[in-house]
Amino acid sequence: MARSSNKTTLLFNLALMLSFLLIASVVESRSVLGRAAASTPECVSVHGVVTGDTCTAVEKQFDLTANDFKAINPNLDCDKLFVGQWLCVEGNTDECWQRRQPDVHGPDSLQYNKWANRPNTALGADLQGSVASTEMQQREAQQCQLRKISTSKPSHRMRSKGGVTEIWDPEEDQFQCAGFAPMRDTIQTNSLSLPKFFSAPRLVYIEQGRGVMGVSYPGCPETYHNDQQFSRDRGQGQRGMSGDQHQKVHRIRRGDVIAVPAGAAHWCYNDGNEELIAVSVLDLNNQANQLDQNLRGFMLAGGQSRHGQERHERASRRYAGQSERSHEETFQNIFRGFDEELMAEAFNVPRETVRRMRQDSNRGLIVKCREEMRIMSPDQEEEQSESSPRNGLEETFCNMKIKQNIELQREADVYTKQGGRINIANQQKLPILQFIDMSAERGHLMPNALYTPHWSMTDNRVVYALRGELNAQVVDERGNTIMNERVRQGDMFVIPQFYATLMRAGNNGFEWVSFKSSSQPMKSPMAGSISVMRAMPIDVISNAYQISPREAEQLKMNRDPQSMLLSPTRTSS
Repeated sequence: MARSSNKTTLLFNLALMLSFLLIASVVESRSVLGRAAASTPECVSVHGVVTGDTCTAVEKQFDLTANDFKAINPNLDCDKLFVGQWLCVEGNTDECWQRRQPDVHGPDSLQYNKWANRPNTALGADLQGSVASTEMQQREAQQCQLRKISTSKPSHRMRSKGGVTEIWDPEEDQFQCAGFAPMRDTIQTNSLSLPKFFSAPRLVYIEQGRGVMGVSYPGCPETYHNDQQFSRDRGQGQRGMSGDQHQKVHRIRRGDVIAVPAGAAHWCYNDGNEELIAVSVLDLNNQANQLDQNLRGFMLAGGQSRHGQERHERASRRYAGQSERSHEETFQNIFRGFDEELMAEAFNVPRETVRRMRQDSNRGLIVKCREEMRIMSPDQEEEQSESSPRNGLEETFCNMKIKQNIELQREADVYTKQGGRINIANQQKLPILQFIDMSAERGHLMPNALYTPHWSMTDNRVVYALRGELNAQVVDERGNTIMNERVRQGDMFVIPQFYATLMRAGNNGFEWVSFKSSSQPMKSPMAGSISVMRAMPIDVISNAYQISPREAEQLKMNRDPQSMLLSPTRTSS
C-alpha cells in the first residue's frame, strides 16, 4: 500500500512538472510572437560580416558605434569592420543592410537590390534618398579611378565685347580627380575683366601681355590715394569728387603667378598694346570651399547672357565631342537677385543707379572701356601709408605679396645646361600660397631633354602647354600606362598624386606651367643624383632587378650630377 502511494505521488509530481513545462513553453511562444510583433528585424549583412545577430533598434535610420557592434556580436572584429550606418526595413528579417563607407569597401559596397523593386514600402523614400546620397559619395570617392588620361582643350567659350573666357569641363574625369576647374581669359586692349569672386581659391598665370589687377579684401585699408579732382561725367566736364582712394592694385606682366583667395573680389584691366592672356585654375577640393565641386563664379557686374549664344555654343560643344552642360548659369550678376528699393537704400543712391547695376544685358564677363582708364598704380604714384592705427591684420594679410614672376631664367630653381630649367612659386617665395594651399611651376625643356621619371608626394597637378611639343607618359599603381600622348601648345592634362610620370620634349623643346594642390610640393625622382635609386645600396638594386653589381652601379650613378632635368642621350623618335 505504501509503494502504491509513493508511485501515485511520483506520477502526480511528474504530471505537475509537465504542466509547468507546457505553461512555460506557451509563455515563451507568446513572448517570441510579441517580439516579432514589435518588428525588431534580424540584421543580415549582404557581405556576410554579421549574420544571425539581432538588430536592437527599430527606427528607420540610426547610427551605430564600435561599442554597438560589440554588443551585437562580442566576437566581431571591429578593427576590420568600418563603423557605418544600418538601414532596416520594419517587419522583415532579411532586409537590413550595412551602408559601408565607399572609400574603404569599394564602389559596390551598398547593396539595395532586395528593396529596389519595392519603392512603395514604408521606408522606400528614406532608402532611396540614402542610396542617392551614398552613390554621390561613392562617385566622389571613386573619382580618381582613371583608366585613361588625354590632353584636353576648353569645352566652352563665352564671348564678350572685350574678350573671351574659355573653360575646361570640370566634370571631365581627370579634372574631377584633381578637383580642378581650369579657365583661360583673353582680354583685349583697353578692356576690363569685370569684378567677380569664386567659391574656391584661384591661381592665375599670365601667359601673355601686361595690365593692372586688383584684389579686394574685407577690412583692409585703402592705401592708394589720388588727391587730384576728377569729374563724374568727363564728357560734360562736370566738377566731381575730390580724388579717389582704393585698395592696393598690382602691376602684372607675362610670367607672373597671382594668388586669389576664395571669396576675394578681383578684376583685371589690360592697358598694354597686345591681348592679355591669363590661364587660371580653381582648386574646388580646397578646404576653403565648403559647397561642392561645382564651378561657381559670382559676378559683381555684367554677367553672361543666358540665351544669347546658346545655339552656337551647343553646336560647338557637339562638334568637339564635349559635354553640353552650359556655364551661362554659372556667371550671373548677383545684384539681379536683390530688391531694387532695398539696394538703393543700402547704397544710398538713386534707383536708376541700382537699375544699371542690376541690368540684364549681353555685356558678358569682359567689357570694352569707353576710354582709357586711369588707375593709380605704383609706377604712377607713390603708395601712401594709412594714417589710421594698424590692428595687425594689415601686417599679415592686407599687405601680403600676391604675385611672383616665374619667367626669369636667372631665378631658376633647377637648371641643367642641356636639360632646361624650372622656376617654382611655393609658400617660401610667395607666403600667401600657404593660405590657399596651392603652388605653381614654370618649366622649359631643351630639345629632346627629359623630365626625370618621378611621382608627386603631396599634390595633384594640372599641366598647361605653353610652347613646343612633349611626349608625356603616366602610369598608375597597377603598372598600366594611362597616358602616352603627344602634348602640344594649348593642351592641358592632369597628373594625379603618386602617379608615376615621365616626359620628353620634342625636337623644338617644350615649355609649360603647372598648377598644384599644395603650397609646398614635393617630388620623388627615380633617376638622377637625388633619386630613390641613388639612395639605395648597390646590392639592393642588384637583387631587386636581378642584374649584376656593375649594371646596378650604372643604374644608380650614370645620371650624376643631373637631378630633375636630364640632357638627351638619344634622338627623339
